[in-house]
Amino acid sequence: MDGDRMEIDGGIMEGGGQILRVSTALSCLLGLPVRVQRIRAGRSQPGLRPQHLSGLEMIRDLCEGKLEGGEIGSTEITFTPGKIKGGTHIADTKTAGSVCLLMQVAMPCVLFAATPSELHLKGGTNAEMAPQIDYTVMVFKPIVEKFNITFNCDIKKRGYYPQGGGEVVVQLSPVKELSPINLTDRGTVTKIYGRAFVAGALPIKLAKDMSAAAVRCIRKEIRDLYVNIQPVREPDDRACGTGSGIIVVAETSTGCLLAGSSLGKRGKNSDKVGIEAAEILLKNLKHGGTVDDSLQDQAKFTVTKSEEEDPSKDTYIIECQGMGMINPNL
Repeated sequence: MDGDRMEIDGGIMEGGGQILRVSTALSCLLGLPVRVQRIRAGRSQPGLRPQHLSGLEMIRDLCEGKLEGGEIGSTEITFTPGKIKGGTHIADTKTAGSVCLLMQVAMPCVLFAATPSELHLKGGTNAEMAPQIDYTVMVFKPIVEKFNITFNCDIKKRGYYPQGGGEVVVQLSPVKELSPINLTDRGTVTKIYGRAFVAGALPIKLAKDMSAAAVRCIRKEIRDLYVNIQPVREPDDRACGTGSGIIVVAETSTGCLLAGSSLGKRGKNSDKVGIEAAEILLKNLKHGGTVDDSLQDQAKFTVTKSEEEDPSKDTYIIECQGMGMINPNL
């Protein structure tokens, strides 16, 4: 702390954009000014990129706050929050910067607004180094709704690297407080499903190849379940640019959802894309946990070894202490 202002080193841990996103969202929620220095110090191009700046500007606007140092390449920002308000908010990365990461920064804030919110997020929907929008809808959304929130995510248009051009509209109602959850029983896998997609100039055959390769890979390990991965070609009016990828989700008897996904790129064999996603899913299923590696890294956790009867099993309990935020606006 520096007086009434929080000081954050943006270069700690992996030194990426996540520390910036979490810090500004918490600043907004707590009404506490924050200065973030050494922004993205661990990246090849340090400082703010367009997607980080558009996220910061949206947070500034949704709480009528003040942002200093908000320009591309800036390695230091100071943010002074105001009161969170609902309504319509727009963020446009004007690049293939991830709309899912924009959602991560805005969503905690608008949950504690006075009125419902509608977020119009523009950029990449299926981008590297970020969750795919399909993951957000198929895994993140149903798990997050266990905390007693509901939100709607409408994919208006998909956008891919390099130009982006995608748009999703997220509608959220505010909550008085979040409910804690206990997700410690994995149960058994009851369903495996997914979608393999192509868009733009790519033929549907690539989606079919990704799907078939993923199914073959999963069948080697799991023989008794029907694996349903739909190959789809995104309609031209619902996609901007050319892209391909796949997501495969496993659902369990206790409502756990675990996934593996992969994106196609020029020169990468479509079979390899399918196998990559399947192998990530199988790895997530092998560890016996109730969440996959993309979902478990979203907050501060304590990890303790479980005192199971079977000593040969390496089982850990991961706990996260929430701050018990009560919505002051409701």
